[in-house]
Order: sequence, then structure tokens, then C-alpha cells
Amino acid sequence: MYIFGQPVLRKTAEPIKPEEYPNLQELITNMFETLKRSEGVGLAAPQIGLPIRLFIIDLDVLSEDTPEYKGYLHTFINPEIIEESEETTSMEEGCLSIPGIHESVKRPEEVHVKYIDENLQPQDKWLTGYEARVFQHEYDHLDGKMFVDHLSGFRKQLIKSKLIAMTKGKFAANYKCKPNR
Repeated sequence: MYIFGQPVLRKTAEPIKPEEYPNLQELITNMFETLKRSEGVGLAAPQIGLPIRLFIIDLDVLSEDTPEYKGYLHTFINPEIIEESEETTSMEEGCLSIPGIHESVKRPEEVHVKYIDENLQPQDKWLTGYEARVFQHEYDHLDGKMFVDHLSGFRKQLIKSKLIAMTKGKFAANYKCKPNR
């Protein structure tokens, strides 16, 4: 897992041609395995060092408390946000690339998205609630953004020393991480 401070996390990822991308299905499988081991709900390709427009979401891990997420394992290739609702909500977020930090982030409650799924089929749909939030969080990674970028100046100041320490390799995570260089 690439950690805060790695340049790839701040680059705008490039679209891919899924039918031409080498070993795409193997990459997706490996990403789901990495996500499962790190106990997250979403993982973007830049977080594993690949500057491509691809992320995965696994909400099945929440299905015991939220049955509608049973079997929810999705791949989003070259996703786009077409429209956002005006209604917003705040919720605490964390990130595998920023271990140990959780902050409240305001995001639109609904988003209209287009993407290519794991079967290489185009999709066009509205996402709501937690699904929309996780989509937006992962989508940010593809644009070189992280959830801490949505914080107020005051909140950023409060976590600044932790973020600086992270860039120097001073953090704890229960999953394998790529050290900053």
C-alpha cells in the first residue's frame, strides 16, 4: 500500500483501454485480495502504485449490518462523475493510504456516474448513501486527491504533524506498506 507522501498518490491517473490492458483481470483479483487483507472497503490503483483510472469497492464486508450490501464487490474502470446532488452529508472517513487518521468529510449524498465494470460493460447509474460516498472517496484518488484535502484549514492544522510523520515512515498499519522515498 502506498502511503501519504508518495508522489503517485498526487498524480492524475490515466484512462486505460480495458480490452488492451495486460492482465487486467489478474490485477483486479489481486486488488480485491489486497483490500481484503487490509480490511478496507475501497482501493484505487494509485494506492498500489499504478497511475491508472481503476478502483474497486467491497461493501460485502458490511453485509452483516447492512444486508443490501451482500455480495457487493464492484470494479470501476475509467469512472466519471456526471452529476452530483446538492444535498450533502458529513461522515467520518479513513483511508488505507493515511493509516490512523479519521476525519469528518462532507460529500454529495448522490452521484450520477458512468464507468466500465469488471465484465467490461459500460454502466450509467445514480449511486446514493454510503455507496456514493465510497465511490467519491476512491474517485478522488484518481484525480490525485485524498480525503484530507476536503478538511477545513483548522482540521488540517490539527493533523499536520501526523501527516508529516507519515511521509517520514512514522505510522502504524496492520498491512504491508510501501515506504516513502
